[in-house]
Amino acid sequence: MDLFDYMRENTMKKESPLASRLRPSTLDEVVGQQHIIGRDKLLYRAIKADKLGSVIFYGPPGTGKTTLARVIANTTSGEFKQLNATVAGKKDMEDIVKEAKDSLGMYGKKTILFVDEIHRFNKGQQDYLLPFVEDGTLTLIGATTENPYFEVNGALLSRSRVFELKPLEKEDIRKLVHRAVYDQDKGMGSYNAVIDEEAEEFLADVSNGDARAALNAVELGVMTTDRDPSDGKIHISLQVAEECIQKRVVRYDKTGDNHYDTISAFIKSMRGSDPDAAVYYLARMLYAGEDIKFIARRVMICAAEDVGNADPQALILAVAAAQAAERIGLPEAQIILAEAVTYVASAPKSNAACMAVFGALDAVRNQKTMPVPVHLQDSHYKGAAKLGHGQGYLYAHDYPGNYVKQQYLPDGMEDVSFYHPTENGYERRIKEHLEELKK
Repeated sequence: MDLFDYMRENTMKKESPLASRLRPSTLDEVVGQQHIIGRDKLLYRAIKADKLGSVIFYGPPGTGKTTLARVIANTTSGEFKQLNATVAGKKDMEDIVKEAKDSLGMYGKKTILFVDEIHRFNKGQQDYLLPFVEDGTLTLIGATTENPYFEVNGALLSRSRVFELKPLEKEDIRKLVHRAVYDQDKGMGSYNAVIDEEAEEFLADVSNGDARAALNAVELGVMTTDRDPSDGKIHISLQVAEECIQKRVVRYDKTGDNHYDTISAFIKSMRGSDPDAAVYYLARMLYAGEDIKFIARRVMICAAEDVGNADPQALILAVAAAQAAERIGLPEAQIILAEAVTYVASAPKSNAACMAVFGALDAVRNQKTMPVPVHLQDSHYKGAAKLGHGQGYLYAHDYPGNYVKQQYLPDGMEDVSFYHPTENGYERRIKEHLEELKK
């Protein structure tokens, strides 16, 4: 490294964005992702032992893919090279491969190649790397926000271990925000700034697991906020945090009253057949960063509990929406959820099926359990037929209308009824059908 390279590197360290400067240099400084880098996990042990094989880090932006690559760079005894697939060409790869061969041949040192946005490499570029990964000339670390099973060459995948990084937890983001404000070496500590607990909580919440978004907001807040004349400090308040992340504050604590009040209003609006109110509360939850899987679960429950057989399609739609929302993710998931919410809210309502199972559970819980009628018992297992099990059973499909009257409930419960269909929606047809059978 010559003098100009040294000066340029020092300048980059000072002038680079806060999110880049705050990146940890050791595994123990990494925040979050304990499911893959906990002390008892394979990745942690492999990095510590400098025995890392080819890996692909897959996850949303701001979850630490590049951070982990940097930690590996600081840990490994081998050469560490980096490419960004958005700008790198074949010539760049050829140069790295040549250097890797020289390093391995002359010094016995392995080369780790980190390819950021590896999904941007076309098939030919990925194929070029394959033989060098296979023969050990290169150890590949790929980072991608796209599903590698769709975007990365199958042959490369088979020679790599895929680690999925999750959006950071709220407490992880809070820890990073706090570090960013007060860390003297890598953070903004030298600016003599303070952050209100409410602002810290807000940034951790609305960043939705993206550490970079929260740290960029901190940096912007510190750099653009005037010092308070009373104490000479830069105060990052809730208002400043809101302005810096360009998102209005919604009073919504996921563990407090606002959370429970909003979800209660959401469910009651769907149950009460008010699609406008239901979609409004949906929007409030989405805006506040509520987990879409949590919202989808409540829609499915409402479809079963409050719509029921008045419109059996409601549950089918709710389940499909839950699966689609989880697979596609935000922001498009909000459209999928809106479709399900407005459908469930607009559907005819009946809780008859819900009350039926509650009534049956109450009977099971509080009454003596009577034997299954002999004619309904299984006659197929060994010795059952000799005991008379199944004798006298009438096969419904042998009779007109595929129905024959016989006892199904245990003795003593013949006249008990749990399911009472309503006149609402499709359930009216169910009611009419059952009444016709009983004539």
